[in-house]
Amino acid sequence: MKLTIYQIDAFTKNLFSGNPAAVIPLDDWVDESLMQKIAMENNLAETAFFLRNGDHYDLRWFTPVFEINLCGHGTLASAFVLFNFLGYTGKNITFQSKSGPLVVTKEKGLLLMDFPAWKPERINDYPAELISSLGKPEIVGVYKNREFIVELYDEEAVRKCQPDFGLMKKVKDMIIITAPGREVDFVSRFFAPNAGIDEDPVTGSAHSQLIPFWSMKLGKKKMTARQLSFRGGEVYCEDKGNRVIMGGHCVFYMKGEIEI
Repeated sequence: MKLTIYQIDAFTKNLFSGNPAAVIPLDDWVDESLMQKIAMENNLAETAFFLRNGDHYDLRWFTPVFEINLCGHGTLASAFVLFNFLGYTGKNITFQSKSGPLVVTKEKGLLLMDFPAWKPERINDYPAELISSLGKPEIVGVYKNREFIVELYDEEAVRKCQPDFGLMKKVKDMIIITAPGREVDFVSRFFAPNAGIDEDPVTGSAHSQLIPFWSMKLGKKKMTARQLSFRGGEVYCEDKGNRVIMGGHCVFYMKGEIEI
């Protein structure tokens, strides 16, 4: 069996930045254990698999360790492959996923994704290792929805954070740190050592939580964001109530073939 694989840098206009995703179009679903092994072999934050199903595409994402229920950069990269390499001519692509339908719209080179909004709530009860694993920074507060969100006071604190990933594994849940930005509305970083990803370069799914969080704090519906990883990336953000819009650019890196 031979499978075509694309590697795309998502949420960036520049090669070797943003978040690299592997994208594998399928004619039929392959065994789930095989998809997991391919994701482990790719050793990227996510490998996306999709196939056509009538007027939409079914989409799944795998980290090197397990399948996840929502992935922004894998969705963005999959839409980019369809628009640029597989002859898709429509303006909108609908992906069916474990988080429901996800619609991607192409507007002047920008890909806009319609994702669920996950509003985090402030919490006071959290593992002691959460703050310790971040080097015990001064915090504004801790919040939770799918992941822990730790709000810091400024962009520099987010940039300078040096996590202890061994200690962070004891927290079990993934961690987002965030603060107001200097040149953008807000900045963030995302840590997921238990998923085989110490630090994710640019995390679309995190913005399903960060967009409603910062929209409420800043009193703005449309915002710009930057993830301050080593590779870095930019995200266009819009709060639509129960949904969020996040947008970005993609850059093609390579196309290859897997033989199994």
